[in-house]
Amino acid sequence: MDNEKGKSLISKGSSNLAKTEKLLSITQKILSEIKPQYESVRIGNQEWITRNLDVDRFRNGDLIPHVKSNKEWKKAGENGQPAWCYYDNDPKNGKKYGKLYNRYAVNDSRGLAPEGYNIPDGYEWSSLLDYLGPRAFEILKSEDDWDGKNEVSFNGLPGGFRDYLGEFYSLGLVGLWWSSSVYYDFNVIYLHLDTNGGYELRNDGHDMGDGFSVRCLRDY
Repeated sequence: MDNEKGKSLISKGSSNLAKTEKLLSITQKILSEIKPQYESVRIGNQEWITRNLDVDRFRNGDLIPHVKSNKEWKKAGENGQPAWCYYDNDPKNGKKYGKLYNRYAVNDSRGLAPEGYNIPDGYEWSSLLDYLGPRAFEILKSEDDWDGKNEVSFNGLPGGFRDYLGEFYSLGLVGLWWSSSVYYDFNVIYLHLDTNGGYELRNDGHDMGDGFSVRCLRDY
C-alpha cells in the first residue's frame, strides 16, 4: 500500500511539474511578444524617439553587459566588448538620462536599437541639424538642466559621458550621442551639445570605449 501510495504521489507531482513548466513556457512566449512602446516625434522627414535609449538587451534578447567598475569598463573597451552603465553607476540618473553605451554596443550585430528603429548615421544627424538651422542647439535641448527651448520635443538632455578609463564627466553640462558612422576606420561621428550653445557633429577626441547616450530613429 505504501508503495502504491508513493507511486500515486510521484505521479501527481510529475503532472503538476509538467503543468507548471507549460505555464512558464506560455508566459515567456507572451512576454517575448510584448513590444515596448516608445514616444516619438516627427521632425522634418524623420521620426525620433523622444528619450535616450534605456535597454539592457540586444534586439535578439541577449543581455548587454552592465559594467560598473572602472577596471572592467576599461577592459571591455580594450577587448572590443559591448557595455553599458548609468552615469555615476546611479540608477536614478538612468531614469532621467537613460543608459550610457560604449561604441562596441552600438556596433554589435545583434542590434542595439529596438525593432523598427536604428542608430542614426552621420548623414541622418546632419540632416536633422540642417533642417533645424542655426538655432538647432536651442531647439534640440530640453528645458530641464540647461537653457534649451525644446521646440520640437526632441528633449535633448545633458547626460554627460564616461571615458574609456571609466571616469564620469559633465552631467548637466554636455550631451553626447553616438552615430553609427565611422570616420577613417577609427574616429566615430557623434553629436555634441553643450551649455555654451555649442553644437556640432564631431569625429575626434573620443574613444570607442567611451560611454555616450544613444538616441534612436524610426526606420524608413
